[in-house]
Amino acid sequence: MKVIISAGGTGGHIYPALAIINKIKEREPNSEFLYIGTHNRMEKDIIPPLGIPFKTIEIYGFNRKKLYRNFKTIKCFFKGYKECKKLIKEFNPDIVIGVGGYVTGPVIYAASKLGYPTFIHEQNSISGKCNQFLSRYVSLIGVSFESSIKDFPEYKTIYTGNPCSEDAIKKTAMDKKTFGLTENKKLVLIVMGSLGSSRINDFFKESISMFNDKEYEVLYVTGKDSYESFKKLKIPNNVKIVPYIENMTRIMKKTDIIVSRAGASTLSEITALNIPSILIPSPYVPDNHQFKNALDLVQNECAIMLEESSLQGDNLVRTIDVLINDDKKIKKMKTNLKKMSVPNSATLIYENIRKLIDGK
Repeated sequence: MKVIISAGGTGGHIYPALAIINKIKEREPNSEFLYIGTHNRMEKDIIPPLGIPFKTIEIYGFNRKKLYRNFKTIKCFFKGYKECKKLIKEFNPDIVIGVGGYVTGPVIYAASKLGYPTFIHEQNSISGKCNQFLSRYVSLIGVSFESSIKDFPEYKTIYTGNPCSEDAIKKTAMDKKTFGLTENKKLVLIVMGSLGSSRINDFFKESISMFNDKEYEVLYVTGKDSYESFKKLKIPNNVKIVPYIENMTRIMKKTDIIVSRAGASTLSEITALNIPSILIPSPYVPDNHQFKNALDLVQNECAIMLEESSLQGDNLVRTIDVLINDDKKIKKMKTNLKKMSVPNSATLIYENIRKLIDGK
């Protein structure tokens, strides 16, 4: 299989794209790939070291506050469209896949105009503007949340779940001793993404002493840029602080409760691994989509949500204490998470794009 794949901007788009690539490689080891990303976002640092051929285009998202900047955005879109047409003709793929981020706009649009089979995947419960635009041109659409199907033409939209879920299930659990934790104590993992959150970090510094003498242990991930500021604090013995965890899902497999943001890939891992969660959606994302992602889990009684603006005093510690000691609620959450899980998401995506290529 020859595949052009595009995803950019954040790990929430890039890692699902990699999960799809890995599944195609597993099923068809001789497959060839070309990854098209943005020239200045994190995919330029993640993809080339993996040995995946990588090309970039200059592209920007629409600016809703400074509208005059959108003239450059539109100009870059049409320039990128021409560049993508050339790249697609030269590579001559069997399929072109878009996994989110505004870079997918000119890639998928060019592929559809050239008559190639195309597939896009929407990770969030509320569809992004780029995918909404592309939905009228693509051959097939996959969604992570069943509630998202209504946002797209139903005749070509399938519920696949998020491909990161399948990767999460396959990972080997990490030994708690790696972080100085106790194997037989309950674990609360608190993480706000790879970069962390300055607002949550400040709040945690104020409330860290409240975790003293709890029967459970806490593993707190600060984000790489904020770790040094925690070294000055007096840390309770049952709290461990780290800047970053490679392959987070490995320790998630030993986690009893996770406190996290509500990015789509994170929620897919939480769902796949059946981890009860307390979600603090980022209010700094387009269309408040993390709130809507979290709401999907809350309405299915799989999670508790605390909005960032409501964090004060001991309300996070109290929420953790109540949940971790409520065995009945924990069991119900796990049961409901299992119902929502799509454990073979990457496989479903592979099988459907294979059918698309074969004209079935």
